[in-house]
Amino acid sequence: MTTASLSAPINGALRHVPSWVVYLAGLIPLAWVVYLTFTGGIGVDPVKGIEHRLGKIALWFLVGGLAITPARRWLGLNLIRYRRAIGLLAFFYIALHLTAWAVLDMSMLWAQALSGLVKRRYLLLGISAFILLIPLAITSNNASIRKLGRNWRKLHWLVYPAVLLGVIHYLLQMKVISTQGWLWLAAVLLLLGLRFAPRFR
Repeated sequence: MTTASLSAPINGALRHVPSWVVYLAGLIPLAWVVYLTFTGGIGVDPVKGIEHRLGKIALWFLVGGLAITPARRWLGLNLIRYRRAIGLLAFFYIALHLTAWAVLDMSMLWAQALSGLVKRRYLLLGISAFILLIPLAITSNNASIRKLGRNWRKLHWLVYPAVLLGVIHYLLQMKVISTQGWLWLAAVLLLLGLRFAPRFR
């Protein structure tokens, strides 16, 4: 039995699931963070807890979006219609993560924030990843796709360095890189390898 035949029932069922369902489901992790914050379950340091959880959620969506093309190519699972929603949700959570750092952690003390960027390289990498994703988020609409034509695909290649910077940002913010951190890096490198590997004939 081929992967195409195994994935066919799933693809058939997904045809009936509109994109707005993905957007709605994508807000569930945010609701969970809010719940934990108001019930005291976010951790002993609520600011760091909120900041780290939002960053981890963003990473899940980034890697999930990166997995869509390899999943279609190698497994026959077609999730392309949801790639825009997943990408925009990733950008949304990265923006929240950055806002939590700037507002809750840095208290909008911009001189102190800039000093932190110089001292802690992982902050600079994270912000660089966010900047790379800004044009992708802005052009993730049908009007931009029509206007940019072939250049739209070229522009959206920025997602690959952005994801790589994001996972390195995640690793470097750890005092000691955990096994989970190395697994995240391995997953991203594997997905990038599968994305650019030649297709089997």
